[in-house]
Amino acid sequence: MSITLSIIYLIATITFVIGLKNLGHPETAKKGNLIAAAGMGLAIIGTICIHDIDVPLFIYIIIGAAILTGSIIGWLIAVKVEMTKMPELVSLFNGFGGASAALIGIVEFGNNSGGISHVATIIAAIAIGSITFSGSLIAWAKLNGMMWKDIRLPKYNLINNVFFLMLLAFSIYIIWSHTESSLMIILLLAASLVYGVLFVIPIGGADMPVVISLLNSLTGIAAAITGILYDNMVMLVGGILVGSAGLILTFVMCKAMNRPLSNVIFGAFGGDDTVAGSGEQIGGTIKKTNPSDAAVMMNYSNKVVIVPGYGLAVAQAQHVIHELEELLTKKGVEVSYAIHPVAGRMPGHMNVLLAESNVDYDKLIDMDDINPQFKNTDVVLVVGANDVVNPAAHNDPSSPIYGMPILDVENAKSIIINKRSMNPGYAGIQNELFFNQKTSMLFGDAKEALTKLVQELKNM
Repeated sequence: MSITLSIIYLIATITFVIGLKNLGHPETAKKGNLIAAAGMGLAIIGTICIHDIDVPLFIYIIIGAAILTGSIIGWLIAVKVEMTKMPELVSLFNGFGGASAALIGIVEFGNNSGGISHVATIIAAIAIGSITFSGSLIAWAKLNGMMWKDIRLPKYNLINNVFFLMLLAFSIYIIWSHTESSLMIILLLAASLVYGVLFVIPIGGADMPVVISLLNSLTGIAAAITGILYDNMVMLVGGILVGSAGLILTFVMCKAMNRPLSNVIFGAFGGDDTVAGSGEQIGGTIKKTNPSDAAVMMNYSNKVVIVPGYGLAVAQAQHVIHELEELLTKKGVEVSYAIHPVAGRMPGHMNVLLAESNVDYDKLIDMDDINPQFKNTDVVLVVGANDVVNPAAHNDPSSPIYGMPILDVENAKSIIINKRSMNPGYAGIQNELFFNQKTSMLFGDAKEALTKLVQELKNM
């Protein structure tokens, strides 16, 4: 590797670190994304233009056409994707990253001339990349509503664990035997793809934020492995950053749900088995309200806290809720947003959604900071959130969400919940908060209901 290319890789690596640092805050996230992208672009140009081998002209044409095609497709997807589809898009990106690592491993296996460590790296790239690819496609199907039912084979935990051990043993056999059989690689590829499917299909929708983070981490690990194969520091460092950040985020998500990672993977929380749990014992009288009465309550409040959930994203009501917030602020009402770490279908989903409508980041308050404030809050407006505000997490030891940290909205003086119906959330259990004497249910589509609420406030 030339000194010039080494310097380019060093600059690209620095931009990755700076970009990742800036991604930690919404106000600098866009800049961080552009900095990291520029670094990657520089690394790609350097790799193509600076090398010590003779490359035919048609190879450059193929590479250029591939980059141009991918850039156009990526740009069109990014421009057209709706915020409600962002988790699905992240899952697809994870899958494509894993597929790339698997393809690189397959190509390198055909050109393999290294020792046992080199073969082990190739096998790891194929296995991890394939698992990530098929698992991400299943996650995408679940998030997209194409696979709404969690599929569970009899003794699925035993089947998954045995299959994983067999896959591990088979991989070790290929490494130690130093075989060059194409059939072995095809079998490894097929087995890894199958395990990726078996790994994700039992996991319920409530755990999708954790699954997406974990798959994202696996994508980074696969990228780092391909960096080792090519002795490419940019791929290695980039993969390590993605893998480590994904793992940290995975454990943060698990902590927010008060569950170990092993329980998420093997517990299949949020599926059919939980629907018939404690939620069926909940009953009581619900109190309905309308936009006019809700507007009166909020108009004469000193402090209002808004709790956004996935229903807000589905209704594409983020701009309306920002208008509501600005209107209340002009009337002298203190308004803030309570953000639960696992609200939505991917980590940071609500932060991204509200940032799209230019909500001031200082108004987004994390769960630990907002919970003590609820007792001094006049009105809490819950829009599309369900499981993250369910008091069963505190009150019902038999509930599948018992022990999960939630937003303590039940401590507020008044609660308004906007939902389409009384259907349970993604965890499949009823919400005790619906029957609380302080709760008023504002039924209807979030965008429509909030628009009427804004209109009522404007008329006051």
